[in-house]
Amino acid sequence: MSLPSELKRRIQMLFHRRRFRDDLDEELQLHLDLRRQQQMQTGLSAEEARRAAHRKFGNTTRIKEKSHMTWGWEWFESFLQDAAYGIRALLRSPGLTIVALLSLALGIGANTAIFSLLNAVLLRSLPVKDPGQLVLLGEGRASGIGDNFVSTELYSYPFLTQLRQRNAVFSEVGAIFSMSSDVHGSVLSSSGENNGADDIIHAQFVSGNYFETLGVQPVMGRVLADSDDASEGNHPVAVISQSFWKRMLNRDPNAVNRKVKLVSTVYIIVGVAPPEFFGTKVGESPDIWLPMSMVRSIHPTWDAYRQNFTQSLNVIGRLKPGISLAQATTNVNLLYQQITQGFSDADLSQKNLDKLHKAHIVVTPMSKGLSAIRREFSEPLQVLMIVVALVLLIACANIANLLLARSTARARELAVRQALGAHRSRLIRQLLTESLILSLAGGVLGIGFSIVASRFLLHVVSGDFETIPLDISPDLRLLGFTFAITVVTAILFGTVPAFRATRLQLVENLKASRGPVNTATRNPLGKALIIIQVAFSLVLMVGAALFLHSLSNLNSIDPGFNRENVLRLNIDTVPTGFKDGDPPLKSLYQQIEQRVAALPGVKADSFSAFTFREGVWSDAVLVAGMPNNENISVAQNVVGNGYFDTMQIPLVTGRTFKPSDTATSQRVAVISEYMVKTLFPPGSNPIGMHVGISTHKPEDDVEVIGIVKDAKLNSLNEKPVSINYLPYSQRNWGFGDFEVRYTGDFKLIAASVQDAIHSVNRNIRIVHLTTLDEQVGRSVTSDRLVAQLSFFFGVLAVFLSCIGIYGLMSYVVSRRTNEIGIRMALGAARTNVSWLVMREIVLLVTAGIAIGIPITFLVTRFVQNMLYGLKGTDPLSLAAAVVLLLLVAAVAGYFPARRASRVDPMVALRYE
Repeated sequence: MSLPSELKRRIQMLFHRRRFRDDLDEELQLHLDLRRQQQMQTGLSAEEARRAAHRKFGNTTRIKEKSHMTWGWEWFESFLQDAAYGIRALLRSPGLTIVALLSLALGIGANTAIFSLLNAVLLRSLPVKDPGQLVLLGEGRASGIGDNFVSTELYSYPFLTQLRQRNAVFSEVGAIFSMSSDVHGSVLSSSGENNGADDIIHAQFVSGNYFETLGVQPVMGRVLADSDDASEGNHPVAVISQSFWKRMLNRDPNAVNRKVKLVSTVYIIVGVAPPEFFGTKVGESPDIWLPMSMVRSIHPTWDAYRQNFTQSLNVIGRLKPGISLAQATTNVNLLYQQITQGFSDADLSQKNLDKLHKAHIVVTPMSKGLSAIRREFSEPLQVLMIVVALVLLIACANIANLLLARSTARARELAVRQALGAHRSRLIRQLLTESLILSLAGGVLGIGFSIVASRFLLHVVSGDFETIPLDISPDLRLLGFTFAITVVTAILFGTVPAFRATRLQLVENLKASRGPVNTATRNPLGKALIIIQVAFSLVLMVGAALFLHSLSNLNSIDPGFNRENVLRLNIDTVPTGFKDGDPPLKSLYQQIEQRVAALPGVKADSFSAFTFREGVWSDAVLVAGMPNNENISVAQNVVGNGYFDTMQIPLVTGRTFKPSDTATSQRVAVISEYMVKTLFPPGSNPIGMHVGISTHKPEDDVEVIGIVKDAKLNSLNEKPVSINYLPYSQRNWGFGDFEVRYTGDFKLIAASVQDAIHSVNRNIRIVHLTTLDEQVGRSVTSDRLVAQLSFFFGVLAVFLSCIGIYGLMSYVVSRRTNEIGIRMALGAARTNVSWLVMREIVLLVTAGIAIGIPITFLVTRFVQNMLYGLKGTDPLSLAAAVVLLLLVAAVAGYFPARRASRVDPMVALRYE
């Protein structure tokens, strides 16, 4: 019989087995009736003929079993029988079943939730054609706009154009602007009218061949083309995302050729991206993609399209078939040297040539996309994955202990079944089936728990602003992971109890009228499982204590400014029509500062180019007599006169900015203490000295008028950095940040500040209203995530260990009731009986701690780089974890010990 025919027959047997079973019963009965008639014809009575027919025909049950085996589904029917029996057995022990299900749901759910986030951030490939062929020039660690002679992370648009024409390793080369743009815009009606309120739209500038490079096809219309990116400012076209199409266009089937107004430019929608496509940056999901040729329509001062040495692009290539990463790296680096030197405006000084010859571009795989959150959360997520795995192991040990106790109570039942002919393998299969059912039920509950937990984790990772657009929905990898850990847990907690329960002494167990024999009370395997639980719990509790201590150390760091009671927001002045550097725009800033400063409860306010963790503009600061300064990057911040009072950055010497520092007066600067140490001659006083910003040209000359304390820029645990503060009255800058130091209620102040800003110009857009304290707090989001979750899972592990200790000791006390009664009848005091139980608990916990301490020291070595201000061998954290475990063990053992001490000797002597 051919394989398809056999498969068809087996499937028919599976779905129509009742009919086949009825047919088989009918056929067997026919054979028996014929033989009975033959026997009756020989003169036998009806009853004798029936018995003779059965003897000659054979065992009908055995014949049925052989027939079922030929049908091919005997194993399935046997599994269903075992499953049905297992469900009934679990329902007969509701307490054990509920505890086991909750333990498994938490363990499996926690693993699935962490893995869902890890899968979305680290493992999931981009939803594009053949993502494994995509590569990135550089490592994707930089963003923004630079004007360096050498840049191996970001690239200019002219460089992209030449690379496309001259490379020999890519079938296509595209690019994305390294920063997304949040702009105000609206969808216009068919008549071109703006009928709705403006909304914040996430726009992403890309090269014209971006979608072609990725192999993404639209669901409506077309994607961007090279012709859309051929000349600057002439092609206002856009491709929109599915979410934008649903949210802003109400799923309009005629969305193509509709118009979207962004700032003052009207764009024509030419296509709609497929639903699964979110772009190429994990954790970002643009609403709209625009050609790079239109970048100045949104950002007038960003000349990122024409300038040879204005680097702002992440460049993506698609490898030709058969081309390796090594070959691509060689070709790209050769072309980089040639293209850079070939630009007409290249400064080919010996210094620049030396930098160029040392430059090396790393070509990295791009299959999983770019991601800033990947760099921030990959290590914490891996650590949490290990933490939840240990929690699941503790839960498995706990359930195994419960099943061991349950199996000893079922020893007589299993002995009877074995005496009636059941093989040991059959009993093991039955017990493992019960474990699998328990694990599958826990897995189903765990998936439900993980859905809620994963959304909570995503909210924690996102911070206070809008939720990061990460796809954490289940996929085949996630479902496969959940199924795998479900089966593995069933094996882990079910195998040992199953083999132990079926290792029976039939005569002794059949004679026992009540449960198991006394030898079972010693239960060394159960005690070993308790020791394992305690050891792993110690590891988790020490880890939690270390991460909490590290988080406390981070939060206690002085950032160099007062983070309390500072409101901050971002403003968008593009709708006002003023351009960066226009005198009316600077006047607008000053009016806003004056209007807000007059509000009740406002102590100081100021605009600034940057606040904490918002990036930085870096440039060299040249000091006479210090020739190496040109190689030192100095953070530049353009601020208002009230900035230092608003941030409460202490002045060390000199003065800060004042109204007399105007566009026509001597250009001035305030510098940080660390800048004095690193850029100026030792022992010199920088006050009154003149320095150059990037060059020694007169227009770049500034006089140092003050020195302030160092302040943190991007993270609390960063090393000191050199900062140069410049007044916006003397430096053109398109501001976005506005800070207000206040007293009183935040909501009232926030409303008053917004009203004051709009009273100056109602077209100003206000976004990202928050506090400086919240902004600083978001810088330790990953540390807080690890600390809080490790603490939660550490407590959960200790709780599971507590249940395990309580369950084991309760079982031991119940099995030793007779012995305890004899001891008390012979004169043992109640305190001695209590100590008999507590001593065993102390020994188990002490053994677990002794094993756990070296494991803890080994594990904490791998997370040392995630700790701030302490070592993995921190004695305080270890002592706290040990004390907590001993206290929990004492509480868990108190109730069994108390029950043992209150045993009535007369009742106990009649117990068995």
